[in-house]
Amino acid sequence: MTSIDVQDLTKEYGGRRAVDHLTFRVLPGRVTGFLGPNGAGKSTTMRLVLGLDRPTSGSARIGGRAYATLHRPLRSVGALLDARAAHGSRTARDHLRALAASNRLPGRRVDEVLDQAGLASVARHRVKTYSLGMRQRLGIAAALLGDPPVVLLDEPSNGLDPEGIIWIRELMRELAREGRTVLVSSHLMNETASFADHLVVLGRGRLLADTPLREFIDARVRPRVRVRTTEGAVLGDLLARHGIESVRGEDGRWTALGARVEDIGRLAAAVNLPVLELAAEEATLEEAYLDLTTSETEFAGTPAPTRPQEARP
Repeated sequence: MTSIDVQDLTKEYGGRRAVDHLTFRVLPGRVTGFLGPNGAGKSTTMRLVLGLDRPTSGSARIGGRAYATLHRPLRSVGALLDARAAHGSRTARDHLRALAASNRLPGRRVDEVLDQAGLASVARHRVKTYSLGMRQRLGIAAALLGDPPVVLLDEPSNGLDPEGIIWIRELMRELAREGRTVLVSSHLMNETASFADHLVVLGRGRLLADTPLREFIDARVRPRVRVRTTEGAVLGDLLARHGIESVRGEDGRWTALGARVEDIGRLAAAVNLPVLELAAEEATLEEAYLDLTTSETEFAGTPAPTRPQEARP
């Protein structure tokens, strides 16, 4: 089994601890979302896993081995950390051919991954003519070149158009279905929720969560039910009598907190309350993430002051 194993990993830069005794494991067969505020240590951790930095203490191993000991690393690990890594004066095809040659990969893989990334028609164009989204696709093609069992992607959706976002989402899912180990760092909560099975969340270099996506959300956001009726006051009294916290909205709409649809439906039916709308409000990853990490944010802005309105004559 090829997993990523991070054990008591610590990295300090000039007295500042970027990664703080971090331990987690990324398993094959699922997409693991790697989350955390800016400065949480995600990029540093990925660099340590890939041998681009040396840890102050602890270890990061891939399939039980340090990256530096891998004989032909592209056959074991594919990674996208920086879409600007390719030399601008090279064509996309030449960039991948050089990578293939350095790891003794068959030349046919270059054309296969260019086609997979949707770059076949521009493969002979110089990289400096590429948009950010095209460079992202090239970086992903490079990560897939060695057909590796482990894939690490840092912000893979950055710069992609809607079609590209759908493509990378499906690609990550397919890699996991094939039994590969997939670790994806992202700041886009809604996008992460669309592809991740599991989450590893950092804050100030420390592990905050290592849990399945659904469990992460359910543990931090109370279920809610949206209900609308022609008898708003009756509904409010009914919820209060049964100890259900609620918030009144407009047009007879209420939000019942910590309740389930079936609970509200039974209560309304018991008193013949006319119900015009009854639906569960799905808790989001963004809500759960903010609930966990608000106190861990290193860089936080403040709202702009509101300008006082001029008095009307």
